[in-house]
Amino acid sequence: MKKILIIHLGEGEMLLPVTFLDQDVEVRRVGCGGDVARARALIAEYDGAVDAIGLEGMPAVLRLGSAQVQHAIGAELPAVARVTPVVDGSGVRPELERWGVILAERAHPLIFNHKRVLFVPGVNHEGLAQALTRRSSAIRFADPQLFFGLPDAPGVGSAQTLDQAAAPTLEALKEASFETIAGITGAPHHQGSFVWADILAGNIAAIRRFAPERLDRKMVIVESASDEDIADLRERGVETLITLMPSLQGKGEIARYPAATIEALLVALRPDPQAPLTEDTYLDLLADLDWAPAVVTLQPEAAGVNKFAFVIHPLSVRFIHDYPPFYWTRYVPDTIVEAAAAYVPPIYVGKITGGRSPTTGQRIEGYLISLGATPRQMMKHSPRFTYNLLNQAAHLAERLGARIMGLGAFTSVVGDAGITVANEADIAITSGNSLTVAATLETAKIAARMMGYRDLSRGRIMVIGATGSIGSACARLAAQATKDVALVSIEPEKLIDLKRLIERETPGARVVIATHANDLAGECDLIITATSAFGQRVLDVTECKPGAIICDVARPPDINPAEAALRPDVLVIESGEVLIPGDVEIGYDIGLPPKTVYACLAETSLLAMEGRFEDYTLGRNISPERVKEIYRLFRKHGYRLAPLRSFEEYITEEQIMHKRRLAEELRADPELFARRKAEAKERLKSIPEMAKGVRAARRSKHSAAWGWAGVGAVALSLIALRRQARMQ
Repeated sequence: MKKILIIHLGEGEMLLPVTFLDQDVEVRRVGCGGDVARARALIAEYDGAVDAIGLEGMPAVLRLGSAQVQHAIGAELPAVARVTPVVDGSGVRPELERWGVILAERAHPLIFNHKRVLFVPGVNHEGLAQALTRRSSAIRFADPQLFFGLPDAPGVGSAQTLDQAAAPTLEALKEASFETIAGITGAPHHQGSFVWADILAGNIAAIRRFAPERLDRKMVIVESASDEDIADLRERGVETLITLMPSLQGKGEIARYPAATIEALLVALRPDPQAPLTEDTYLDLLADLDWAPAVVTLQPEAAGVNKFAFVIHPLSVRFIHDYPPFYWTRYVPDTIVEAAAAYVPPIYVGKITGGRSPTTGQRIEGYLISLGATPRQMMKHSPRFTYNLLNQAAHLAERLGARIMGLGAFTSVVGDAGITVANEADIAITSGNSLTVAATLETAKIAARMMGYRDLSRGRIMVIGATGSIGSACARLAAQATKDVALVSIEPEKLIDLKRLIERETPGARVVIATHANDLAGECDLIITATSAFGQRVLDVTECKPGAIICDVARPPDINPAEAALRPDVLVIESGEVLIPGDVEIGYDIGLPPKTVYACLAETSLLAMEGRFEDYTLGRNISPERVKEIYRLFRKHGYRLAPLRSFEEYITEEQIMHKRRLAEELRADPELFARRKAEAKERLKSIPEMAKGVRAARRSKHSAAWGWAGVGAVALSLIALRRQARMQ
């Protein structure tokens, strides 16, 4: 049986029989208490009596970045042995760190992407630094703070200054004690970078000694960890622990011993005892090793949770005023506020918790990320402007641990409806529009039954905005249900294509197309509005037939309350509102009742619940098959449509009965209907034309006093807000 000796900086002695590369090995671990003389004596005592000696925490060479230097004492220790090879882990650590990151990422895609990484320290973790630098540009090194007490100031410890700082850092450390290098000694200080970081990587002893008491939701990446280490990290709130060395307890188990033990085992088990201790020799042995790094969730509530993110944005300037950091903007001209807010980087604003499938038990957690741009600002800028913001949002989503991101409101409308963002992001992307279509049509069915339509399939359905992604899918599916649809869009050439497509898909369907809705409104039982229009009236409500239903899918809405009030017999409903199963809590006001979300958000959460981390609904050509598939998942996992609402108020049975009575009266008396319609049309003249609630920009009563001073104040606040966003 092969035998190895591991000398570590602690105390005590332990004999450990292990099986490694299918061979039994006796591992003796002996502590030297940090006493170099004891370490020398142990090396001399076991020289020739064991097949390899590993020095744990006693490096011969110090490496940082591209610099390296021999440690004054560590470099001399291997020479004490005249027969037995003496190693310190440096022969395998870099390769195993790089390999471990790859294997962990294969098992948990995107786990490292765009995370903020702090090395504690970076010395002798060059392999891990190289691997994580490929996955994140936000890298810092705590070495200046740990070893020299430098302040946690901008630039200190940054990856950009590593090349300049590495050589002098190592020169100063080459005579430092092993305890100092390992992080066993030293006083905690300057904890700002620890708060900033998502990942703490390096030495477990240094992380435990120097990190703050609370490390909630953070990830720790180290070579190995003891039971005591694990208990401490769990108590401090660390969410994920990754150990990068092969475990002697089994594949994927937490590694208890660092690289020195692994290298000593490989040295002892060389088929040719005379083979040089080079990377090639180790690689041949490692190629036969069936292993995986341990990726362990330390917090029970976080285990098995699938995570998603969803992008929102202010629908109008009012939403900007209502956001706490922006309260002061109500005293600034709206035009300035709206223009400046568009440049604010994406900000994490809240979390959705408690979602759980009653069918599979799968739990989900969502992160709400807000842009600062209103729909009007998105339309004013080029699509590339919004793409860049969404790419930043995707990076933030990955940092938070999400594997799929949904595009809310106008972010799914701009440009090519998510295709470019999906191509440029590592995270999966969906517009959520497939479920929006399904929820819209199901909501319309419910509303039709409530309004007394026994068979909507015999009626006519109008879709305004029919050439858009949601509108076209609604039109194609509506034609299958009613075979009588009216399609309205400002894009006549696309209308023709859509008409031809529907007629091919649904033989016998009657399809009427128009660029204006009003002439056809009086013939339609159900009207679906799904436009991106601003500052215009997409539908003259007074033209609707008695008891018609308007399903307003657009966000912000196409129809406003003042217009709807002109025809109290017409039911105007908000569409696509969904209840996620479970004890759901939404940690941010998205403008909906408690536990209620938009269908586009629900689709993102549903895909996470199903474990479908893939680009799902993209572009303007939504497949009816995808709509049907997402609705099957909707029912499988116990999602439900929210109760009907109209202009942010739940619709009561009394209101429905009142509308039905009015509609019956108007149907029974054409002359009465003509008079009511004429009166309503006259009153409509006093209501400004608008869509999405957008009219001429408001100027606050303080605007005259602002001028360029206001612009300057907004600019300064914008800088502060951008800094706040970067610190998230």
